Amino acid sequence: MVNNIVNAKEFAYEEIKTGILKLKLTPGTKISEKAMSDRLNVSRTPIREAFLKLAEEELLTIVPQRGTFVSLINLDLAEEARFVREIIETKIVELCCDHVAEKSIFNLEVNLKMQEHHVNNHKQVKQIDKFHDLDEHFHKELFIACGKERTWKMIQNIAGHLNRFRLLRLIDTKDLDWALLLAHHKEIYQAIAEKDKNRAVELMEEHMRLMLFEKEILLHEFPEYFYSSE
Repeated sequence: MVNNIVNAKEFAYEEIKTGILKLKLTPGTKISEKAMSDRLNVSRTPIREAFLKLAEEELLTIVPQRGTFVSLINLDLAEEARFVREIIETKIVELCCDHVAEKSIFNLEVNLKMQEHHVNNHKQVKQIDKFHDLDEHFHKELFIACGKERTWKMIQNIAGHLNRFRLLRLIDTKDLDWALLLAHHKEIYQAIAEKDKNRAVELMEEHMRLMLFEKEILLHEFPEYFYSSE
């Protein structure tokens, strides 16, 4: 019985969180314990506990007498996570230039080939989730390559708003082509393979600062998804 309760809590939490991060539950959407209970086929208690945990992570907003809403994307929180990632990932690529295992080189090459496939075919079949996952896995592999996987997991704890922003930009490709992201990834990989620290750091900084140029575009395209203090 205890295991069933624990499993239900974890299941509800992971399913709702994934729905939020994958934009299946769009920013600003009102959700209820009953609807989620019916949708996930679990009792309302684990749903309630999942709501509270996700509210602590600032992915849900609970408003007394009004209900529970998927949090709007807060650009201040997204920028803070971007800042942390830039600082850490520039150091990560330096470490990778010092030493990167053959297995990681192979994994990065496979990842880039898969990214290339989706870039070449996304105009016919927009596999947004898949490309986003490959993007994430590319960066995660850099952490794994230098023995810092726990650091990657730590970053994910504050990256909810940034990750939704990054997924949203793949939906709007008029101003940001997927090929640009792929080109950045290939250049970062090449710099690491050539053990060119300065170039790797320069490229990662440029890559991590894309958000600074993209945010006005996305604010214009999807104003209803973003938090405003005004």
